[in-house]
Amino acid sequence: MKLSTKTRYGTRILIELALKIDQGAIQVSKIASSQKIPVKYLEQLLRTLKLAGIVKSVRGPTRERLLVKDAEEHTQV
Repeated sequence: MKLSTKTRYGTRILIELALKIDQGAIQVSKIASSQKIPVKYLEQLLRTLKLAGIVKSVRGPTRERLLVKDAEEHTQV
């Protein structure tokens, strides 16, 4: 199965946020750098994830994000 770039990047973003959840909010620039995703494209993906209620923004000059919901809430049987 071939996944779209948007899906692959979105998955990578969520994995990084999940792995670093105990560190609190993560700067958008750090996610972009570690995942090698352009900041503008990353912001578009994060906007989509925010509208879905999966991530939320933390106000401030550093544009941080963090996970909102527990992964178990999103699993379907």
